[in-house]
Amino acid sequence: MPVTHAVKYINMKHTIIIAEAGVNHNGSLENAKKLVDAAVNAGADYVKFQTFKAEKIASKSAGKAAYQEKNTGTSESQIEMLRKLELNEAAHLELIDYCRQKGIQFLSTAFDLDSIALLQELGITLGKIPSGEITNLPYLRKMAAAFPRLIMSTGMSYMAEIKAAAEVLVKSGVAREHITILHCNTEYPTPMEDVNLQAMLTIQKELGVAIGYSDHTQGIEVSIAAAALGATVIEKHFTLDRNMEGPDHKASLEPDELLSMVKAIRNIDKALGNEIKEPSTSESNNIKIVRKSIVAKRSIAKGEVFAEENLTVKRPGTGISPMEWDKVIGQTAARDFQEDEIISL
Repeated sequence: MPVTHAVKYINMKHTIIIAEAGVNHNGSLENAKKLVDAAVNAGADYVKFQTFKAEKIASKSAGKAAYQEKNTGTSESQIEMLRKLELNEAAHLELIDYCRQKGIQFLSTAFDLDSIALLQELGITLGKIPSGEITNLPYLRKMAAAFPRLIMSTGMSYMAEIKAAAEVLVKSGVAREHITILHCNTEYPTPMEDVNLQAMLTIQKELGVAIGYSDHTQGIEVSIAAAALGATVIEKHFTLDRNMEGPDHKASLEPDELLSMVKAIRNIDKALGNEIKEPSTSESNNIKIVRKSIVAKRSIAKGEVFAEENLTVKRPGTGISPMEWDKVIGQTAARDFQEDEIISL
């Protein structure tokens, strides 16, 4: 029985796209709202920020990553850089309300225990675990207690570490079906030869969870490929302008690029379909035009026996299918047929 269009629509994949604003607001609420607007315009499902207190996540002696030094210089420490990128509780409340007005879902990554509590108090029910916290047992337990659904990035991780973190989450009360694990590489930007996108599929096979990809490459093609491979979530950094000062701008998409990525992934979702091989609606009218029927090779008189000498196969496909050739051969013509006339029995 043919599958209806309604069933096809229900089965259509929808990749969740998280537009990662991160700290690309540079501490400015005005910039943060502009980032929300850009994410809305692109058609993303979520816009994601970062929630932290600099003193809670970095010691005074903590150095910067190489890409951070390249993008922000070496004159300040990591904690000094982070202080300029914080969003306070009032800013969170305003952004959550702004996202609600604009019709996009707010999300933020909590980087410390107090920030987990803050997001929980603000009514956030989806938690995001960053790559750097995958080996932080107290953090993982608190995330599991605070949020019924979790997304976890896995940059810098061995499979054994991912499994161990996932088991902590499950044992702490999060249903396995409510955990999405994102393959990730934490270098900004990630070299193409280090993406190892097939590892995403290994995570799915080994852990039996929903998978996705947190993309730090330059460009949009890897995110599109991840969606085609089955990623249920794509997370991608974006910025208002790559030339802005700050640690993550250089490895982020600009608004028009984010829009292009979202459009491409939405097309991939449509193109993946429902696994059933059958004629599509758009091509169904071509069947009669492109396929062939059994026709008279020459004039055939009533009572003449159909044979290879007087039959052939030509378009259109409105008559007897050539797959019925053996059944037609040897039968007697019930009437006269002109050359090229479709045979009927």
